[in-house]
Amino acid sequence: MEDVRIGLFIDYENLAIGAREDLSIPFDFRPIADALAERGRVVVRKAYADWTYFNDDRQMLVDNHVELIEIPQRRGAVRKNAADIKMAVDAIELAFERDYITTFVLCTGDSDFSPLVHKLRELNRQVIGVGLKASTSRLLPPACDEFLFYENLDGVDLPQAKVIRRGTSSPEQPAQNIENLTGLVSRTLSGLQRSADDEIRISQLKRALLRKDSTFSESDYGFRSFSELMRNLAERGIVHLDVSSRKGDPVASFPAEGRGEGEAFELLVSTLKNLKSKDPVALSGLKDDMRKADPDFSEKQYGYGGFLQFVKAATAKGIVEMDFDAESGAYSVALVK
Repeated sequence: MEDVRIGLFIDYENLAIGAREDLSIPFDFRPIADALAERGRVVVRKAYADWTYFNDDRQMLVDNHVELIEIPQRRGAVRKNAADIKMAVDAIELAFERDYITTFVLCTGDSDFSPLVHKLRELNRQVIGVGLKASTSRLLPPACDEFLFYENLDGVDLPQAKVIRRGTSSPEQPAQNIENLTGLVSRTLSGLQRSADDEIRISQLKRALLRKDSTFSESDYGFRSFSELMRNLAERGIVHLDVSSRKGDPVASFPAEGRGEGEAFELLVSTLKNLKSKDPVALSGLKDDMRKADPDFSEKQYGYGGFLQFVKAATAKGIVEMDFDAESGAYSVALVK
């Protein structure tokens, strides 16, 4: 396995002020250090700030072997972007001078660093971002290969469970839930199977999920590791894990008996029966009819890319019949006679 060597660059003012104002806690570097230690070997550590404003934090960073880069403020002038420019220049310089650095970690939530992220990725470097939810621009996480929210890291003790995004008066509610997670994993695994000639390991699946959403983290759903998440899905019959080939990185696939979509196929059959149509039913309105019976129905939670693919799967199993009208370009569906 290739050794991951990490260059760490910290926009310290962005993180320290964000932790104090948004989380009401002092910034602690240790959770970031621990998270990066799990990902590789950190060979460069630099933090940028006017350190006259952060005297109490100096020793904490020095104890963690972080090089402090001084960006002094000139009297009578505010050099807002001085630290950002110096940090970007140093990162690019390191990318050209130290080709053994495989991963760059940028600790900031400032969208001004998006061009730096794009350039580092052009240079074939992996980029991981670290920031606070409330002060991170929505433009930055999608640009990174992976984005870690500081308050989600192990070792960060929050005084309250909910974090309020700046400019809002109420806590943000996570859009994702366990059913969304099931659909996301199923669709991703299905896509990998269609495009790959070889077996799919859970490490490949995790990388694909991060490419879709750089902020993805199994901890958001209550799992301590991605392996634990996959074991949970296997126990629920959503996926199948083959642990015989490589310990710790099993092969992921769908169960031979299906992806747990049996109930969905039953819903399809019952919907067609309830319509009591003598003629085949147009595919275009069938999904709406199914949702009238079950508002939570979604073919995506079973790994299908669309409703047409779902109905084609039911046809392949001999559950329904499909017909295509070349003149109108429309599909129709009927129960098997």
